[in-house]
Amino acid sequence: MEASIFAVLSAVASDPILGLIILLCLGATVVNGATDAPNAIATVVGTRAMSPTAAIAMAAVGNFVGLVLITSVSTAVASTIFGMVDFGGDNHAALVALAAAMVAIIVWGVVAWAFGIPTSQSHSLIAGITGAAIALQGGLGGINAEQWVKVLYGLVISTCLGFGTGWLFTRLIKKLCERMRRSAVNSFFKWAQIIAGAGVAVLHGAQDGQKFLSLTMLGVMLGVYGTAEMSGFPLWMVVLVSLTMSLGTAVGGRKIIKSVGMSMVKMEQYQGFAACLSACFCIGLATFTGMPVSTTHTKTTAIMGVGAEKRLRAVKWNLAGSMVLTWILTFPGCGLLAFVFTHLFLLVL
Repeated sequence: MEASIFAVLSAVASDPILGLIILLCLGATVVNGATDAPNAIATVVGTRAMSPTAAIAMAAVGNFVGLVLITSVSTAVASTIFGMVDFGGDNHAALVALAAAMVAIIVWGVVAWAFGIPTSQSHSLIAGITGAAIALQGGLGGINAEQWVKVLYGLVISTCLGFGTGWLFTRLIKKLCERMRRSAVNSFFKWAQIIAGAGVAVLHGAQDGQKFLSLTMLGVMLGVYGTAEMSGFPLWMVVLVSLTMSLGTAVGGRKIIKSVGMSMVKMEQYQGFAACLSACFCIGLATFTGMPVSTTHTKTTAIMGVGAEKRLRAVKWNLAGSMVLTWILTFPGCGLLAFVFTHLFLLVL
């Protein structure tokens, strides 16, 4: 069953609520592009390897390329998100719950973006659809524990492996380059960091793009075909979500770049490369094994590991602490918003 663009447009014309839901899914994707994607290139700007404008442009292109290319090879993350919750057999109620989840994700992300806090839109998305499913089903019956547990695996990878590989890669680079001229080392790692930063942007597009792609597809399948079964992603939808995420990065990336790449740790070129390499390794591993991880979480813990390798006091732990607190609050906070919005929307829609 192919979700053709003509079938979707025809369904939207007869049911404006479906059109609203698709717009909300794309709106949440824009917020992700503005809040999560800039983390991919934050260190490139923080070490002055690239200007903010050039780095944001690179991230926007990387997001597009990553989602389009990697989705053609693997849709493991999308499958995990698609099967994480069950909104039940009532298609209208399921669409309303999906809309409520998207509103909660957008509200949570915009508030965090306004304060320059790099909240995880991945965690917001998972919390949002979980809270909406609980509201709709009246309990945990709508939660697929087999898929949800992958979120916990992802948290371990993004925290422990992100920090650990950031520390390890920095230490290895210092050992390998200790006898080399500093100017030559800086010149090499400037370009190596740009390449690695582009890699993080590509993997972010694949990892986070698939999450929002899966929810857009869920809305289309429920609204057009009356089923929650996934049958592959049409190219027009992949391109649309890619462009939407890239737009968010281009418009709103500067605030998060300042918080992550310029405020948390003062880095040199080789340290920026180590952080990007660590993020590439962790996000790539998660993407091809179907574990939903946060680019924000992974890149930030990698930066902490890089800073800690020099000395623990090199990390501005007060800023890092505020980010961690935001991550901790995201699951209950955004989930509660989605829960409340679902009940409210069911009363009026």
